[in-house]
Amino acid sequence: MLLGRPFSLADLEEVARRGRPVAVCAEARERAAASRRAIDAIAAAGDAAPAVYGINTGFGALAETRIADHDIRALQRNLVRSHACGVGPDLGDAEVRAMILLRAQVIALGHSGVRTEVLDLLAALLERGVCPRIPAQGSVGASGDLAPLAHLALSLIGEGEARLEGQLMPSAVALAKAGLAPIELAAKEGLALINGTQYMTALGALALRDAAALCTVADIAGAVSLEALMGSKRPFDERLMRVRPHPGQAGTAGNLRALLGGSEIMQSHADCPRVQDAYSLRCMPQVHGATRDALAWAAEVLTREVNSVTDNPTVFLGEGGGEGVAELISGGNFHGQPVALALDLAAVAAAELANISERRVEQLVNPALSTGLTPFLAPRSGLHSGFMIAQVASASLVSENKVLCHPASVDSIPSSAGREDHVSMGSISARKLAQVIENVRSSLAIELITAAQGVDQRRPLRPSAGVAAAHAAIRRVVPELVEDRPLYLDIEAASELIRSGALIAAVEEAVGPLN
Repeated sequence: MLLGRPFSLADLEEVARRGRPVAVCAEARERAAASRRAIDAIAAAGDAAPAVYGINTGFGALAETRIADHDIRALQRNLVRSHACGVGPDLGDAEVRAMILLRAQVIALGHSGVRTEVLDLLAALLERGVCPRIPAQGSVGASGDLAPLAHLALSLIGEGEARLEGQLMPSAVALAKAGLAPIELAAKEGLALINGTQYMTALGALALRDAAALCTVADIAGAVSLEALMGSKRPFDERLMRVRPHPGQAGTAGNLRALLGGSEIMQSHADCPRVQDAYSLRCMPQVHGATRDALAWAAEVLTREVNSVTDNPTVFLGEGGGEGVAELISGGNFHGQPVALALDLAAVAAAELANISERRVEQLVNPALSTGLTPFLAPRSGLHSGFMIAQVASASLVSENKVLCHPASVDSIPSSAGREDHVSMGSISARKLAQVIENVRSSLAIELITAAQGVDQRRPLRPSAGVAAAHAAIRRVVPELVEDRPLYLDIEAASELIRSGALIAAVEEAVGPLN
């Protein structure tokens, strides 16, 4: 993948999680060099140069404090050191790699005034597997994700800690082991490295990729539950979707039709007296589909953000990009509000997948609702409790999500002596979304193992090809429940089946590509 050219959230995930190589395209290198010349021209003027924020002034509330020419490099180093005050658990390697990629992309777009040497070092961290230690907490989302990004920048100057081959060590040692050398920051470079939304965008982008896959998993889990509960596929008729043409609704309904075709179970109750299924079954297109549409909008926002310039001040070159024609504009592109709002909505949308999933689990385990299934799907109800507490665990996750879905973006605490008087809290939006996604995955895992047990109890009737493929994939990692056992291992196994993509792959092999 080439830095400096637009890329997608899927591209970001490939680099962050699967080590896809990156390189700096030639035009990006030229843009970065040209914008750097504009900064060098200001720095070369020394104390005779006008005050330019971040180059020869202090930061935040100290923006009016003029910095002497001989202190400019120390100013950038001190900025990084003083802002590296993150707390909490460390980010995982994938999240750190996503941050490095996004920070490099900003520089490669050519409006930051950062030397190509810095850009090359960021790319080299990705290539050689050096992951700066970045604590997860400490950003308020404007002036960007200052504290997390400062920890990233700290490693570039050989300070702080970094992981290499899974081992945490001083950054200077990690760089040396990787055959790299730290840099000394020049004018504006410290500020350019820490100003921006790359923390919230990195976490949010990876979470959105997971959420998109979970929409398909929810359709699969719902189809397995529908078969176990002897429900109808009639509510997913394409004609119903056409008269309410939300794209997400149509996508989910299309998946369900593909998943449920040719079912012996469904044919066996074609003439039963039941008129309608519960909402958690027949309204899957409307609920799952609304989640799909909300997540698609959030993904559009973050796709714009990953290809945006978010530091400050921003360098604009005149015609031809030559020296002496640059203009530096101080603004607020570092403010995370667009991302924060999108990620808050994404958390609400994703949580609905667990909300409705838990209701389907209740349908499966409640003997008043699950005609023909044993109470709690237990082999011998009373002696065995079966999946009674699996439903309770899902209910717990759903309730936790309700707390996590309180929007962080409605909050703001002034900082920097009132200069930064409105902030986005987008970093918190991102962290909450990531936890919601983990909870949703676990809830869907619980539904899958519960619904698979229900399908077992419908034997000798056979489910549809799509549901049979999902059932077989589940049974490869979770055996049928023939007596009570600790279910936490089953839930973990089903969660990994989801996380790895193996469940979707198994089903698509049977029915073709799903939405």
